[in-house]
Amino acid sequence: MAEHRIFSMGFDRVYPAYVAKAERKGRTKAEVDEIIRWQTGYSQAELEAQIARGADFRAFYAEAPAMNPARALIKGVVCGVRVEEVEDPLMREIRYLDKLIDELAKGKAMGKILRG
Repeated sequence: MAEHRIFSMGFDRVYPAYVAKAERKGRTKAEVDEIIRWQTGYSQAELEAQIARGADFRAFYAEAPAMNPARALIKGVVCGVRVEEVEDPLMREIRYLDKLIDELAKGKAMGKILRG
């Protein structure tokens, strides 16, 4: 089966869309960064370095320092697909992030988004 094209897409190409979606709904870039750091374990400097170097999604997640075990608590539908049922591990991570950004844009409190 062919690999999904988003895996080789630069994270730096999608990141501005995450920020724009949040900002359109009155949320901030800092909140988007907090969500990404929570999921991946990157520090702010490491996150910025990944974006600056144009890491693709495969590398972005493969190099993540400490994936948060609480991300398995993320449930729901993104693009008509239940995130907890996505079989490919990399696609599941991408969908987890999509779901978290959706929750942010819908006004959910950060404590709930970060499964606190």
